[in-house]
Amino acid sequence: MRTFLAAVQFLTPLPLPAAWQPTADDLRRSPPWFPVVGLAIGLLAALVSIDAHWLLPPFLAAGVVTLALAAASGFLHLDGWADTADGLLGGFSREEALAIMRDSRIGVMAAVALCAVLGLKTAALAALPSAWLWRAACLMPVAGRCGMLAAMSLIPYARSAGGVAAVFELGKSPRRAVWAAIFAAAAGCLIAGRCGLAAAAAAMLGAAAFSFYIWRRLGGATGDTLGAICELSELTAAMVFAAWIQGKGC
Repeated sequence: MRTFLAAVQFLTPLPLPAAWQPTADDLRRSPPWFPVVGLAIGLLAALVSIDAHWLLPPFLAAGVVTLALAAASGFLHLDGWADTADGLLGGFSREEALAIMRDSRIGVMAAVALCAVLGLKTAALAALPSAWLWRAACLMPVAGRCGMLAAMSLIPYARSAGGVAAVFELGKSPRRAVWAAIFAAAAGCLIAGRCGLAAAAAAMLGAAAFSFYIWRRLGGATGDTLGAICELSELTAAMVFAAWIQGKGC
């Protein structure tokens, strides 16, 4: 239970009582719970999407769902997405990129990246009918957390010392990446059938491809790049939903 609570604390802004505070060892062993926390977030997002679609026009409802998904992580994954964009697009060398990513200030690259990911998520969700909006909202955070788990399980930590993701380096295992892929595929099938499976598969492939690029570019992952992988996986899943449903004429 303490490892599950550690995953909740790491992935969400939910406050925990002092008696439930996890240790560093609990946090190190918590990543296998990431997909489960993603599913819990997804179920809440599905409820938000149903209410929003009932009360608001489609585009506004999609915007509310996008905002709710961002808030579920305390906006930290968006921060990681922005910092990663600044570092990768603004730094020529590995050292420059990592230094830029440590800077809390937002540059032009980060601002454009934030607008792009939020705008594309909203547009993709707005293209879905109500019967599919809640399914996409439910699967997106699952895909995001499974993508994070796969990345941290397969590539090393990039920095020599410190950093929010350094604690996970000692517990990494390829088996965790397999677990992430299985969970994402099963959740996709259960939530949305073949469309959900396609969305989950595309999200995991996108996370793997971006992780390989990060490994070649930076020598490994950081807390920021894990957040970026989560955002990219969510976006990929949403876009596959939109393309699938539009293609089927639903």
